Amino acid sequence: MSQTTTIGHSAPASSGNVVEARGPKPKPFFTPRKIIIYSVLVFFSLYYLFPLYVMVVTSLKTMPEIRFGNIFALPQAPGFDAWVKAWTSACTGLTCQGLSPGFWNSVKITIPSTIVSIFIAAVNGYALVNWRFKGSEIFFAILIFGSFIPYQVMLYPLVMITREMGIFGSLQAVILIHSVFGMPILTLLFRNYFASLPQELFKAARVDGAGFWRIFFEIMLPMSLPIFVVALILQITGIWNDFLFGVVFAGTQNYPMTVQLNNIVNSAQGTPEYNVNMAATVLTGLVPLTVYFVSGKWFVRGVAAGAVKG
Repeated sequence: MSQTTTIGHSAPASSGNVVEARGPKPKPFFTPRKIIIYSVLVFFSLYYLFPLYVMVVTSLKTMPEIRFGNIFALPQAPGFDAWVKAWTSACTGLTCQGLSPGFWNSVKITIPSTIVSIFIAAVNGYALVNWRFKGSEIFFAILIFGSFIPYQVMLYPLVMITREMGIFGSLQAVILIHSVFGMPILTLLFRNYFASLPQELFKAARVDGAGFWRIFFEIMLPMSLPIFVVALILQITGIWNDFLFGVVFAGTQNYPMTVQLNNIVNSAQGTPEYNVNMAATVLTGLVPLTVYFVSGKWFVRGVAAGAVKG
């Protein structure tokens, strides 16, 4: 008489025993749904990465190879001469010092603008959620409304204001404008994030006698790393890639990297050097690309944790 044995995993049936598998039937990895999803993702990934590939490949070629070769082909003898020239000696108008001065100008603009705008926006969002004052909702509505006004509409008044302040044509003017224009959207992000945090922590701290700043620095900030990374990525990419404010308010001696890149590409002197132009473009975009790739997982976590919640 045969005996039936039930086990968790299938095994070869021995003589006199019948083996029955338990649990759900394993699903195949390649299903039609997964094939379609991954195919679409791969297609759009290649679509967005292809221009970067063309820029990098072109920057490593010589001009004769660019003129008579295929734009998509790999370089026959890769070299970084175009990168060196773009950084040190490419002409950006009347001067031929490359992108290096513009890089340091962009650094001087981006670091203080990012720090000031994020700190003020964090305090604003914290106060609007946990320390409501009379008219706070109206203040918040006006602040958000200001973020939707096109920058071009406000250029002339800003020129007059910075001129009266005596900072027009300087890095201080660009830092001030980026700090002010970054606060509305960042305030919205921090307000929504702080609203998603447990209010019991805030109330318990108030009962223990903690004040405004102690609660902010010792309770709220340690719990807000994801939203700070979101704000950091938004500000660094936005400020570093800005062209309009830099060309209007910085002055000819303080042009950021994007303005100098435009001057290199649109230079009317001699034959266009496409390898230098491509190298300059890649160099200009390295900072925001690096920041995003390093902290991209925190960006997604911050958005999912409340950055877009109302």
